[in-house]
Amino acid sequence: MSGLPAIRRLPLLPVIIGLAMLALVPAARAQQPFFTDDADVAYYHKWHFETNNEYDVLPFSSRPSVHQDTQTIKFSFGAFHNVEVGMDFPLITIFNVSESGLGSPFGLGDTDYSVKYNFHKEKEGSWWPAMTASFNFEPPTGDASKQLGSGLTDYYLNGILQKTLTPKTQLHVNFGATFAGNTLTGVVGIKTRGTIFTGGTSVVHQFTEKLDLGVEVYGGYTANLALGRGELQEQIAGNYEIVKKLTIDFGLVSGEAVGSPHFGFILGFSKDF
Repeated sequence: MSGLPAIRRLPLLPVIIGLAMLALVPAARAQQPFFTDDADVAYYHKWHFETNNEYDVLPFSSRPSVHQDTQTIKFSFGAFHNVEVGMDFPLITIFNVSESGLGSPFGLGDTDYSVKYNFHKEKEGSWWPAMTASFNFEPPTGDASKQLGSGLTDYYLNGILQKTLTPKTQLHVNFGATFAGNTLTGVVGIKTRGTIFTGGTSVVHQFTEKLDLGVEVYGGYTANLALGRGELQEQIAGNYEIVKKLTIDFGLVSGEAVGSPHFGFILGFSKDF
């Protein structure tokens, strides 16, 4: 996501971008755990399932909240050829400092519904990337009084480009906008309501038949880049195929702006049916 807010810690960002430019990262079998989406959709009349747990250490600006644990469950179904519909929902626990008296609220966050259309496939010998568009609708199902939900209805449109750089390396680029609502999941994300522009880039490389590894830079910004209105984070992540059509997914996240976690860990599974 560009024009991103001022960052407090710079050293990791050049390293991540440098690694990406060197293409030391994978063409993953599953989009998870990357925040940058890929152009692929669920096969016609087939199911895809993902679940992951992200544990975040929050920046000081998030106090009295100091940690957040998010278990996300997602189902996707190939409703038509090249079109999938999906739903995901997070179960969130927020850990607050003891002196706040807020405890550790736990519960359902905002549920997300999506439609994703792969309208152009990449062709061998062509410079044109695969192209996909997705639309997400997120009603406020989480309890905003406990910070589990945003209290807003979100509408998000995302464009996805995917290009094969080598037989085992893929580049993914996303660019989108939240036209209403915000990007909050619990206390992580941009709190400002209104139009939020988002973007991300990931490079993924298949190192072995079973192991993919990749890096990404992902962020978001509003027209007013005031405190708390920006998000920028990097991730080193990958997938390992346990058995056919089942992967374990893992990632290490580092945030550079107020709307991002200070750092976090992701562990999950993806399964095609």
